[in-house]
Amino acid sequence: MTDPELRKILDDAKTIAIVGASANPDKPSYGIMKILLDAGYRVIPVNPKETAIHGVPAVASLADIAEPVDIVDVFRKPEDTPAIADEAVAIGAKVLWLQLGISSDTAGAKAKAGGLTFVQDTCIGATWKRLHR
Repeated sequence: MTDPELRKILDDAKTIAIVGASANPDKPSYGIMKILLDAGYRVIPVNPKETAIHGVPAVASLADIAEPVDIVDVFRKPEDTPAIADEAVAIGAKVLWLQLGISSDTAGAKAKAGGLTFVQDTCIGATWKRLHR
């Protein structure tokens, strides 16, 4: 995906759900969530094991989100991503974004078939910082 395409995704988005968000400061998702919050996004952590992250209440699944979601950002193992793609399609998300180190052709095919834009193996936080200096 080109930088102008990535910038458009990030500039058009208002709400980002982070699947696999963690309250552990040592986990990458913790720092990425902070970057996105500081950038002005509404960020919803999705993790059944967490109650709140950075003061934002967590939800157990994407289906528990009661508002439109622009980007579903995923911090989970590649084998978990096809089911997450199905959930992202079901909630009407616009983009499925797999974090750096996470790739899945199956998740990509499901997302695209459901009308979502698909980004994989790319860090949303680093991309935001690089494109919005």
